[in-house]
Amino acid sequence: MTNSVTFRQRDAVDFVIIGSGSAGGILARELSTAGFDVVVLEQGPYRKAETFTHDEYAVRYQMELHGGTNDIHGQTFRHDENEVAVKPRVQPLRYAQGVGGSSVHFTANFWRFRESDFRERSLLGPISGTNFADWPITYEELEPYYTRVDWEIGVSGAPGPFDAPRSKPFPMPPMPIKSSGVLLEKGAAALGLHAQVEPLAILSRPYNGRPGCMSCGYCMHFGCEVGAKSSTLAAMIPLAEASGHCEIRPESVVVRIDTDAAGRASEVIYLDKDGKEQGQKAKAVVLSANGAETPRLLLMSANERHPDGLANSSGFVGRNLMHNAHGVANGVFEHPLNDYKGVQVTRIIHDFYENDERRGFYGGGGLDARPLWSATPIWHAMMGMPFDIPGWGADWKAEIAHNFTRQMSIVASTTSLALDSNNITLDPESKDAWGRPAMRETYRDHPDDVAMASFLADTGMDLLEAAGAEKAWRFPDHLSTGGEHLLGTCRMGDDPATSVVDRTHRSHDIPNLYICDGSSFVTSGRGQPTMTIMALAFRAADHIKAAAAAGEI
Repeated sequence: MTNSVTFRQRDAVDFVIIGSGSAGGILARELSTAGFDVVVLEQGPYRKAETFTHDEYAVRYQMELHGGTNDIHGQTFRHDENEVAVKPRVQPLRYAQGVGGSSVHFTANFWRFRESDFRERSLLGPISGTNFADWPITYEELEPYYTRVDWEIGVSGAPGPFDAPRSKPFPMPPMPIKSSGVLLEKGAAALGLHAQVEPLAILSRPYNGRPGCMSCGYCMHFGCEVGAKSSTLAAMIPLAEASGHCEIRPESVVVRIDTDAAGRASEVIYLDKDGKEQGQKAKAVVLSANGAETPRLLLMSANERHPDGLANSSGFVGRNLMHNAHGVANGVFEHPLNDYKGVQVTRIIHDFYENDERRGFYGGGGLDARPLWSATPIWHAMMGMPFDIPGWGADWKAEIAHNFTRQMSIVASTTSLALDSNNITLDPESKDAWGRPAMRETYRDHPDDVAMASFLADTGMDLLEAAGAEKAWRFPDHLSTGGEHLLGTCRMGDDPATSVVDRTHRSHDIPNLYICDGSSFVTSGRGQPTMTIMALAFRAADHIKAAAAAGEI
């Protein structure tokens, strides 16, 4: 796509935004349409909707939306600091590279947080060994911005019995219920639970100049070739560029943020697509690179004035990494479900959302029904078979053929507690393809998060049985070795000693540096963070515009 404007690098634009995903894309639209000159630096390419494909091998196995299968990231992983971090076979911190970020390939489940998510520490008290804390904002403060996500990004749905209060109805009706949704309703009714509509950031009908979903079935992990999935690529970036105040610079890999003699952010240094170092002067910088890339960039930007990295006087940059724990139960039914068609999820259960001390451990979460492994053929064959079936031969082939149209999964999504020991640091040895220090992830699930995921997965087995599954199995409990949800590493708070940004997303240390993405989270929620990331971005944009208008930035 051709930019409507190009800015000179040596002239300071009002804002440089680093990252164009769920937060960065919204901030770009909001600031540019308010008349501020904005440059967005995105490390991946600028793809058009019509270039997205259903090529399962290219997307899932060659990782074309994540930068490819070559080890360009150099990421390392360890469960604790006593282990040697190694490069695993699969990239542990998984996120898309490209304009729109991971909003391009997300499944589009769009839960709001509830009132309790923002004040659990006050409600439940401390949890030993954790950095469990309240958010400095409330659900009531964020609710208007959740509503803006519904109406400006585009969310289909209907209220459920356990939802938080909302000030406005959904702009579009729900997507049609699928076989898996019907069976989840059947199992829930038998167990005295409540299946409700899954809100989706997918258009159930034409909306805001974009077409409705065509039910191709390629939502999770794939880009949407018609623009019905409400990524920032589809919903926000075009409006930002149309303002005449926003330049998108793809294939721009940021190396560091420089500060001036007064300690203010002054220039963003990056490598262009040819690997040549460039710099963009800025009056202010907004960092929205995701919950892993954001702390890495702050740590890489260490200088004499900020020896531990930018915005890191608290030492909290990179700490408190949260992924959300998950569990899966799988079932095969007598008759074809054909669940590979349409969106992934149409029904969820939130009866277990709130913490319940009778369980004996902290946590809460949701259960949804979806094809998961049987969404696409290769993934079904490689990942979705029961444990008692050999991995090759005639029996394996017969099971694949029988199960593909008859199989569904119940996915459990739950909490992650904030721990100092779970963090992003710079690997002292490994480098990425651009010569930058690679990210080193240290992560071990808190026992309560594992217990909650196990409880929900067991409930998933009960639901499958109650729904009439002929065969059901679940994966054993295991420790996370990475994840897609990257939360908590630059947390928001009122106390500069225990947080990185204030309640407006402004760095406590650097007055013209804002940080807004999953890194701002204080708690993890129950498994679907993207809608909250987007709501926070709309809210942050209002505060940034107000501060700029008042001459405070």
